[in-house]
Amino acid sequence: MSDRHTAIVITGPTASGKSALAVSVALRLDTEVVGADSRQVYRGIPVATAVAGEEERRGVRHHLVETLELTEPYSAARYERDALASLEDIFSRHSEAVVCGGSMMYVDALCHGIDDLPDVPPKIRESVYAQWRRQGDAAMRLRLLGLDPDYYTRVDLDNMKRVVHAVELSLAAGRPYSTLLGAARVRRPFRIRKFAVALEREELYRRIDLRVDEMVERGLVKEVERVAPLRALNSLNTVGVKEILGYLDGKATLAEAVAAIKRNTRVYARKQLTWLRRDHNIIWIEAPTAEEGASRILLRVKGEG
Repeated sequence: MSDRHTAIVITGPTASGKSALAVSVALRLDTEVVGADSRQVYRGIPVATAVAGEEERRGVRHHLVETLELTEPYSAARYERDALASLEDIFSRHSEAVVCGGSMMYVDALCHGIDDLPDVPPKIRESVYAQWRRQGDAAMRLRLLGLDPDYYTRVDLDNMKRVVHAVELSLAAGRPYSTLLGAARVRRPFRIRKFAVALEREELYRRIDLRVDEMVERGLVKEVERVAPLRALNSLNTVGVKEILGYLDGKATLAEAVAAIKRNTRVYARKQLTWLRRDHNIIWIEAPTAEEGASRILLRVKGEG
């Protein structure tokens, strides 16, 4: 890999059209796509994770999409290694590669590397987990808010493993977890150009609602029912699965579960946008269609030489 190679990163909030845009760019360049999604990396839940089907991929090879079993643990650190290996493979055949996904920790891991975080002493871990067991999720969220209000606005507050981990690390480091992030940025041996899809909020919300309705029509309930025995796995701790599990458990009607998916997806999209707007290296692209967006991205990339 060298500066003759370019990784074109296409990110943005959920349902913004990233996948179709990435495929259009890859087709124009005759290259391949590397996924950057912490849930699409798993097999078995393609409806819940909105994985692009074979027809949508249009013959473009995708790496790190539907490659893991639901039972396999995964992390941003492992993603960094796997994504770099995928890029090295692609760059052996092509000058450019496309990276596509909305998992911001994965995008950051690939572009900047993983931060060197302190080990959490056993006493701190035991104390935090004891509080969690005793007082529940709400108390842990409040504790994170007190320790690190910045990260509180970024993290998925329904992903309690991340919430608890941030509390642990804030206590272990003696300072907010967010201040530990981005401290050890590495320079990759290839060019990185980052783009995000720009949409008006009303249009984004309309697309989210439409996608959720399509997920239900494509068999979301049956898909979640099939994996329900594995519900304790972190791979299933995701919007779409959790709400349908509530429906299957009799805690909500299907209409209530679908409304909750739409609401929680909008919350997640806002968190993605908050994260993205902090990155001043991102170029925002208006993409009325995937083809128009691809043309605008390639004009930028090729114009830089």
